[in-house]
Amino acid sequence: MDIGALVLTYNEEDMIEPCLESIDWVDEIVVIDSYSEDMTVEICEQYTNKIFKREFDNFSTQRNFGLEKLESEWVLILDADERITDELQKEIRDIISQKKYNSEVYKIPRKSYFLGKWIKHCGWYPDYTVRLFLNRPHHRYQNLVHEKLDFAGEAGKLENPLIHRTYESLGEFAEKMNHYTELAGQEDEGMPIILVFLRPILEFIKKFVLQRGFLSGKEGLILSMMLSYYSFLKYAKKWESQNT
Repeated sequence: MDIGALVLTYNEEDMIEPCLESIDWVDEIVVIDSYSEDMTVEICEQYTNKIFKREFDNFSTQRNFGLEKLESEWVLILDADERITDELQKEIRDIISQKKYNSEVYKIPRKSYFLGKWIKHCGWYPDYTVRLFLNRPHHRYQNLVHEKLDFAGEAGKLENPLIHRTYESLGEFAEKMNHYTELAGQEDEGMPIILVFLRPILEFIKKFVLQRGFLSGKEGLILSMMLSYYSFLKYAKKWESQNT
């Protein structure tokens, strides 16, 4: 059975090459680029000729567009700041080589880094997310941000994590935060003004106390505060969109 990888890109020249190197073993790589203005496309051309440009509207439609371009039976979803380890590669190969498999959809744990440190707390690990599945017409994405794959039944779980080199700086976090909250603000959801102020407080308590972010040191504190601000910005933009 063959496997193809789908990667979305936009101005990822600093991140994309290690990502593509980590999946040079797959049968097919499809890149959907949102008209990058740096060297992203030129770097991708060294690894695949299946590069398609599409104006970004939201993550679900972007990924669904990419799924239509894939010819492989299995799909591996990867972001530009993620890498597949040798151990995970072997585990994936073992699954798709089986004549009978436990599921059509598999979740992979993520080992995420913030400001260069692996964050074991704040709900960031193991952070299982669907990344491997059979390429079927009914397996398509929904939601504008934090897109979710539509599938029936229970997803299987892999043991080996992928590496997520996210947010190397606070500036990068702030930039992505603004982009993601713009998308979240477009989602149709009633937003009382009290939640704009209440949810960030609850988010900080959840990340720093309940999910033991304090055990991740100063990075855990900063991350918990940033995620609290993300919550405020998201709900404030939802409220703004409903009241303007």
